[in-house]
Amino acid sequence: MRVVVLRIGHRPERDKRITTHVGLVARAFGASEMLLTGRDAHIEESLADAARRWGGSFTLHSGVSWKGEVMRWKEAGGAVVHLTMYGTNLPDVIDEISHCERDLLVAVGAEKVPAEMYQLADWNVAVGNQPHSEVAALAVFLDRLFLGRELEEDFAGGLKIVPSARSKKVLYPEHPNDSNYPGGKGSEEIGP
Repeated sequence: MRVVVLRIGHRPERDKRITTHVGLVARAFGASEMLLTGRDAHIEESLADAARRWGGSFTLHSGVSWKGEVMRWKEAGGAVVHLTMYGTNLPDVIDEISHCERDLLVAVGAEKVPAEMYQLADWNVAVGNQPHSEVAALAVFLDRLFLGRELEEDFAGGLKIVPSARSKKVLYPEHPNDSNYPGGKGSEEIGP
């Protein structure tokens, strides 16, 4: 199942950090790309830098029409999930969504989402019925969708964090075994 995140209503002056975090969560939690209504060079650069440094093939496509993308997605046989606190509660629909065997377009809003989105979505899904961040909603939804397996994803070609209870260890893929690498080592450890 391919998952793409659609960010609707990005406001460049107000949403720069949140939209960047939506993209980072999308990438880290299993989505293959993000579609962004409007353009924002800061977000484009930040997400490209994250993919370059940390690996994987996550991409961002800016300047899309939310409605055009939703219509194209559905015409191609995909399903659309709209994350909103006004939808059906996540525990009540996650099994149906995860077993639908269709690619998913997951829409998250910034400003007020057009009412038409609620009609076009196959599922309007509430990750809780209290106000919180769309970043949190996306993270919880993707984690439930992928049953936590996305946290074990290996992002080829990027920096690697080696899990440790008491120290920080980072592997640099360009020079994994070269302790003479200028400016650092093949790995870096910080801590006791």
